[in-house]
Amino acid sequence: MHNRRTCPRTGGRNHRSCQGRQRLILSVIFFFASCTHSVWAQNTFRDAYEAFKRNAEKEYEDFRQKANQEYADFVRKAWEEYQILPAVKKPKEEERPPVIRPKEDKGKPVENTPIVIDEVVTPPQPEPQPLPVAPIKEQAQPEPTWVSFVLFGTDMKVRFNDGQRFTLPDCQPNTIAKTWERMATEDYNNTIRDCLELRIERGLSDWTYLLMLQKMAEACMGKGNEASLLMAFVYCQSGYEMRLGMTGNKLYMLYASRHEIYDLSYFMIDDERFYPFDCKEKSMEICGASFPDEEPLSLLITNKQSLAYRPSQTRTLTSEEYPGVSVKTCVNQNLMDFYNTYPSSKLGDNFMTRWALYANTPMAEDVAKSLYPALQEKIKGISQKEAMERLLNFTQTAFVYEYDDKVWGDDRAFFAEETLFYPYCDCEDRSIFLSRLVRDLLGLKVILVYYPGHLAMAVKFTEDVKGDYIQLNGERYVVCDPTYIGAPVGMTMPDMDNATAKVILLE
Repeated sequence: MHNRRTCPRTGGRNHRSCQGRQRLILSVIFFFASCTHSVWAQNTFRDAYEAFKRNAEKEYEDFRQKANQEYADFVRKAWEEYQILPAVKKPKEEERPPVIRPKEDKGKPVENTPIVIDEVVTPPQPEPQPLPVAPIKEQAQPEPTWVSFVLFGTDMKVRFNDGQRFTLPDCQPNTIAKTWERMATEDYNNTIRDCLELRIERGLSDWTYLLMLQKMAEACMGKGNEASLLMAFVYCQSGYEMRLGMTGNKLYMLYASRHEIYDLSYFMIDDERFYPFDCKEKSMEICGASFPDEEPLSLLITNKQSLAYRPSQTRTLTSEEYPGVSVKTCVNQNLMDFYNTYPSSKLGDNFMTRWALYANTPMAEDVAKSLYPALQEKIKGISQKEAMERLLNFTQTAFVYEYDDKVWGDDRAFFAEETLFYPYCDCEDRSIFLSRLVRDLLGLKVILVYYPGHLAMAVKFTEDVKGDYIQLNGERYVVCDPTYIGAPVGMTMPDMDNATAKVILLE
């Protein structure tokens, strides 16, 4: 089954007849543009347009039906035995301990020293989330039956009636194919539409959507093979790349990822990594059939996800150098629970891209509404350098440093809100957190600066600010290190080997 490009006019997926439909629209428009603006012309145009719309909808429905039939036919025969491959381990580094600047050094001038960088890491740009192979048409349903479920403390529901329930007496390919054909009817359209609308309304990332479909399928079908197949079907119809696998009489779904996920074993199918969902089998039979225009999930979080709010305990955080910079904050416990499920990963075979993933994730709306006004009040009416000094010292001294290995057992990076939640954080967490504050509160560009075992950041000021700096694409970024305790803007932590410094670009 081949891939096709997205049709920009319809928002659906393109195939050969899309150009024909576009030509039809243009011919209709040009014809009636030459007519007088009479009631007859308007009515005729409306009739022609409605006729075109009906034909286009039918063509889309026919195409999706054909794609599902071809897929079901492949399911009957396209199974092979695969062996699982070992997980990629997160790279281990010896973390550099934080350094406290001697108090007697306070007031010493900061020098303008250029830092020569070894590499610039540019993470791939976010792409639009996958779309169905064709628009999913709403089905008339006089008295819909709703099935409710909870995702990270958030109540959700989809339309699903008793007539949609099915059983899988076995995991034979023909049994799976016949059930797929049954699901590929209009009866399941509203369920798919409801899932996609939840993704849009709640701003769910691809990973959140995947977990949501598991909850949805289990609420509709109970735990078992039936739920696995329903989840796989809706995931596939939503535009995502998946494969079906089985071992013994147990059915599984495997998902493809744009990211290489750490600490998860995978199957290599046609040169792509597929991760089995909620499965620890070492080998299985997998159906290699693909679906038109399928796309792997992305682990980027580009939206502020809307999860029900459950406040955590309130913390008071205070800067040592600027005690007036003191805030009370709490975060959404449901969001913390979600972050606990989030797999660490890298893009493009470069482990440094994972820090950009965390740093580019927007701050949650509830935190931004409570924390940002309080901090904004502390930095209003002063220069960029003065504001940065306060935010920098706040990040250096309001949090307690501890090594990830000691707290978590291995390396774990934090999203910005997690630094506000957990009692300990390290250099990468502080740099990710501060980079978010600077971009959101000061509106300045930021880069992350990586040394082996240490992560710092640098800021592009629009005012004249002295200090250690990186010249990048004609722009000057001044170092701000949130783990060099008490150090001012422009000072690099001692013993950093600038010959190995690498820059990670951020949005």
